[in-house]
Order: sequence, then C-alpha cells, then structure tokens
Amino acid sequence: MQYWIFYPPLKHATGGTVVLLQLASRLMELGRLQGVLYWDTPLESHENIFPWVHVQSAKLRAQDCLIIPEGWPNALAFGFKAGCRSLVYCQNWAYLFQGLEPGVRWHNLPVDFLAVSDPVAWHMEQILGKRPPIIRPTINQKIFFPPDNKPSGNYRVGFMPRKNKALAEQIQRIFAERNPHISLDWIPIHGLDPEGVAQVLRSCHIFLVTGFPEGCPLPPLEAMACGCLCVGFNGFGGWDYMRQIDELGFIPPQYPLRTVPWQGNGWWVADGDVLGAAQGLELAIKKLISHDCHAIQQNMLLTTQSYSIDSQRHEVAAV
Repeated sequence: MQYWIFYPPLKHATGGTVVLLQLASRLMELGRLQGVLYWDTPLESHENIFPWVHVQSAKLRAQDCLIIPEGWPNALAFGFKAGCRSLVYCQNWAYLFQGLEPGVRWHNLPVDFLAVSDPVAWHMEQILGKRPPIIRPTINQKIFFPPDNKPSGNYRVGFMPRKNKALAEQIQRIFAERNPHISLDWIPIHGLDPEGVAQVLRSCHIFLVTGFPEGCPLPPLEAMACGCLCVGFNGFGGWDYMRQIDELGFIPPQYPLRTVPWQGNGWWVADGDVLGAAQGLELAIKKLISHDCHAIQQNMLLTTQSYSIDSQRHEVAAV
C-alpha cells in the first residue's frame, strides 16, 4: 500500500502541518510515500524533499491510502473518487468535526482514523466507538537542547502571546500582585523560526504554557528539552506526557492517564485557571531558589526522549 498525504492550503506552516510533514518523512523512509498533495503551491522550503503533486494531477489507485488532517473533510472526496482507503489524522480533539457539513456523521463515511496522542485517541473512542492508532509528533533534539548554564539575574519566564494572550497577561498581573518582592522578566516568543525559539527558551528559566485546546502540544516539550521548568494549562491533549510534580495538583476528570516511565515534569492546571497558573509559577520559583530541580530535570529529559524521531518511526511502522 502506498500513501498520499493531503497538505491543506494554508498561507503559513503551522504546528499541525509540521507534523504532517514529519509523517511524510517517515513514510518516505519506509518507501511508502506516493506523494504530498497540494492545492495551491507546495512549500518552497520543502519542494526538493517531498514528491509534491497537485491534487488535480494525482493518480490515486484503489490499493492506495489517502491521509488528510482533521478539519479538511472535503479533501476526502479525492480518496472516495479513487475508491482507496481514507485516513483522517486527528491532531486536535477540538477540531474533530470542523468542516464536516451539518447532518453528516463520521459513522456514515468510509473512513478510518489516526490520533496524535493518547488523550485524543481516548476522546475519539468515546465518540466514535473505536480507538484509533496513535502517531505522536517529534521534537528536533538537534535544535532543542539545554544550555550549559541559565543566565543569572532575574528569573526569565518565556510565553507565547499567540496562545491566549489575555490569559497570559492575567497570570502576570496576578503573580505581581501576590509577589511584589519578586521581579520576573517576561519573555514573549513570537514570529521566530525553530532555531530562534530554541535560543530564547535556552535563555529562560520557566516556560508558561497558556495554549488550549491542544492535541499534543509541542511548545512545552521543546521548553523541557531546553531546560525550562514548565507551568500552565494542559489543553487536555497535554496529558499524553504531562505529569504533576505536586501530588495534590489538578488531574483530568474521566480520562485515565497512560503509564509512562517518568514522574512529575511540571505544575499543570485546568485550562483557563489563571490563579492556579500563577501559584504554579510561585512553586517553580521556589524550586529554582532552593536549587532543588535535579529530579524534575531528569523527568523532563525522560519525557522529551519519548518524542524522538526513533519513537515516531516505530509508531508509523506499526500503523
């Protein structure tokens, strides 16, 4: 079976499209990638890496498989027309029904599914009645790695303004009100390429996670790989790897956490809990002040190692 991947017509690359191309890379390694389908123009930076094929020119066969990201169900028409297998790769549980016409049910369509994380697979099982296989994203550990030393002076807290900026500002204000004696440097991370993001993260002591909903959020993993203590929202999909340092911390209702080889790797709170996130920052700073971070750093290392290219390669081969 040969595989085609539909690349959505977006103006800019996103975390989801990066993961699609990761999947394309793994299929190329296996000699199973027939082509990456595009509607407008292929990405210039990847033109010479993947076999880009315009959707109108693609010759899908009945024995092939078409993979599309969630949110673009109309692209399934190309697979239906060819009579080939169709797979929807769901990278965010919140967008499972995005783009699906009112009255149309997934149960009535000849499609199968992939999930990006264990929480997403669990969510889909509750809705669709069947648990899909999982292909997790990977982080580039040649780019995201810890520095020899973190900078001295005020503790630096990295955050991404594009992820619920108003909530990030609330957390900053709450922290300042509760801790007038502590000066933090708030470092926005925005509009940078992966190398730039990694460089900023290596200069930060803490990463404030404000994104939700999420399927398997990569920024916290990248921050851990760069040696940042992590605090903030879980996005639900983050529970694929997020584990509480504080035994009394928030845990997800209903969803049973999968077994992992690491323990607490952050202070995680319910999505939108700005007070809880500010309190988590206080706990992280206490750890930094007391130089009691070794066990946490070991757990962060174990966490990020599980999102390596080799791990992803094994999951793709299994599917």
